[in-house]
Amino acid sequence: MKSSNPIFTHPSLVFLRKCRTLCGLKQVHAQMITTGLALHTYPLSRLLPLSCSISVTYCLLIFNQIRNPTVFLFNTLISSLTNQKQYTHIAFSLYDRIVCHKNLKPNVFTYPSLFKVCLSHPWVQHGLALHAHVLKFLEPTYDQFVQASLVNYYAHCGKLGVARYLFNQIDKPDLALWNTMLTAYGRCSSNQRNYFDDLSVDDSSSSAEALYLFQEMQNSQVRPNEVTLVSLISACANTGALSQGTWAHAYVLKKKLTLNHFVGTALVEMYSKCGSLDLARQVFEQLPQRDTFCYNAMIGGLAIHGDWSGALGLYEKMKLEDLVPDSVTFVATMYACSHAGLVEEGCKIFHSIREVYGFEPTVEHYGCIVDLLGRAGRLYEAEETIRKMPMKPNAILWRSLLGGARIHGNLEIGELALKHLVELEPKTSGNYVLLSNMYASINKWEDVNRVRKLMKDYDIVKMPGSSLLEVGGVMHEFIMGDQTHPLSKDIYLKLEEIDKRLHEHGHKPRMHDVLFDIEEEEKETALSFHSEMLAIGFALLVTDSDPIRIMKNLRVCGNCHASTKLISKIYKREIIVRDRSRFHHFKDGTCSCFDYW
Repeated sequence: MKSSNPIFTHPSLVFLRKCRTLCGLKQVHAQMITTGLALHTYPLSRLLPLSCSISVTYCLLIFNQIRNPTVFLFNTLISSLTNQKQYTHIAFSLYDRIVCHKNLKPNVFTYPSLFKVCLSHPWVQHGLALHAHVLKFLEPTYDQFVQASLVNYYAHCGKLGVARYLFNQIDKPDLALWNTMLTAYGRCSSNQRNYFDDLSVDDSSSSAEALYLFQEMQNSQVRPNEVTLVSLISACANTGALSQGTWAHAYVLKKKLTLNHFVGTALVEMYSKCGSLDLARQVFEQLPQRDTFCYNAMIGGLAIHGDWSGALGLYEKMKLEDLVPDSVTFVATMYACSHAGLVEEGCKIFHSIREVYGFEPTVEHYGCIVDLLGRAGRLYEAEETIRKMPMKPNAILWRSLLGGARIHGNLEIGELALKHLVELEPKTSGNYVLLSNMYASINKWEDVNRVRKLMKDYDIVKMPGSSLLEVGGVMHEFIMGDQTHPLSKDIYLKLEEIDKRLHEHGHKPRMHDVLFDIEEEEKETALSFHSEMLAIGFALLVTDSDPIRIMKNLRVCGNCHASTKLISKIYKREIIVRDRSRFHHFKDGTCSCFDYW
């Protein structure tokens, strides 16, 4: 026991715990040298972390005077240094000394601290080499702490396949490790996205995997905590899995978990992204404490649903509650202005970032103002904004300009934007499709073919349209022209009925929404089989009166938008479509976007 050894109870160690300054540290260190205490491993293991927190330079001086330091002391100093980002390079230098030493070898306590460093730039790439060293020096004896560090590293890097493989090798993973995996799936399905990046369903597989992993966690008898539920709820948000998200909410209440602002914010985002804005409002209003993040979630939800009045109202309310808007707040509120055509209001918020709050606008804020001006037809102002901004414009800004040019048929601006996009993102199909749509809308088929040739030269394949629909807790996916669904025959018969009723009500298909120069009858057929039309046909077949909720990975085309408005009136059904930029609430022949999207 420690009490039987005078080293563990030496007065110098008592004084050491009270040291807060370099002067005091030097006095205690001098006493330890005088008494011989500095020759023993345990006192040194107490001295090094404290000296590292006061002065890294003095700490290294102490360490370099130690004759034949043990791996334990190396690990102690490495762990201390990894908590100070500016000195992490020294931690790796110390690790190199262990590896190169003829009498020393890394052990299970060496690696967790180093993998922690590898979670941040510029050390990420070193994690792969460290993993190789783990296999070389520890295999097959490394313990659960090293395994957990490996899982955490790969999960953080987005290599979920490797992370999941390593996770499956661990016998009885603890709560922290379950949370690591669930959080990783949530992070991947969201690449840290906020509301105002593409709201596509491309990452639905990782979100679905998170739901499956949660089921495994329950079977393992490990009880989830608030961190677990935040990850689960985020996964539900990204798949549009409303029933599972509602179940997670009920689980929080049933198990009497704390509905803190972290869980509350996740629920607000989930209900918003799943199309249930009223439930998002209810959760928001019931939260006992609301911080800036909660407000951002609610403002963002209102913005993507087209409730610009509610979004601007909350923006003003949070300021009255002495909450300072942050970068996301400004993006959310300007987004609401952009999709409602509120140019002056959006510009006022943009200028307030610097003039009122003293922040420098980021590239995301410039992206919002370019989108705002572009959608409103003020394309030359938008272009000038890009050229005068203090940082290099990214692809999002040029794509916003291209989108505005497409809406208003400005070929000059559109071609200019595409030129820059091709330089920045030569392999992104959506850029070419936007310009091709613009040419097709004015029947410039030679130019459409030129863009298609450009795509072929770059070996670019257009992303197929995909729509997700949840029915009875089961997700159904539809691809344009798809015939693999078990009810495919009935769905296409339903689509024939829908087309007939649309014609009876005077609907005329917008042929320019088809990219290719084909016969008119073929164009009409192609439009009828867009993925959201298949989803709507299926929903009308198997559901009665509930709102139809659809998630689409691409922007809704003008023809499908017009058709869905009329379908909502003919069939007396509310249809909620989340495309890659916003929600559309179709009801009684109208849309919440008022045809401005």
